[in-house]
Amino acid sequence: MRSIELVFDDDTESAVRADWVRLAEAGLPSLAGHTGASNRPHLTLAAGAELFVPPLHAFEGALPLSVDFSGVQVFAAGRDKYVLARSVVLTTPLRKVHQRLHREIGGAVPQTLPGAWTPHVTLARRLTGEQLGKAMDLLDLRLGGTIVAARLWDSTTRSVTGL
Repeated sequence: MRSIELVFDDDTESAVRADWVRLAEAGLPSLAGHTGASNRPHLTLAAGAELFVPPLHAFEGALPLSVDFSGVQVFAAGRDKYVLARSVVLTTPLRKVHQRLHREIGGAVPQTLPGAWTPHVTLARRLTGEQLGKAMDLLDLRLGGTIVAARLWDSTTRSVTGL
């Protein structure tokens, strides 16, 4: 599986990592527990096993890009398991970056295509319903930031390539 992701400036990344730490310190599932070098807060634009690498000009002139978070999203992830994520406002500039990228690539899974994509930054996976309530109390939902770069994540080779 490959994914094309946007990553944040240091301040925004630190704010999301602080969410991860608060969750972990409360004994809740959190991405803070994933200590791999490639693990960093990101916004996935496209994902798929057959995803084509975009041409280098795909992000030209589009970054940096301001981003606003608008609360949280909860995704079902199996029986009594959920994913908790920060919602990202789909502004016109972000929508244009997403659409432009998808015009340049192929092989993306349907959930990441324009019109179906739900922009978010994952905070925790495999939370129970009870844990969700505790997690919500720990998050400061007011956050804005800046996207500064794009990368390609390849889960087969476990490698990250800057775009």
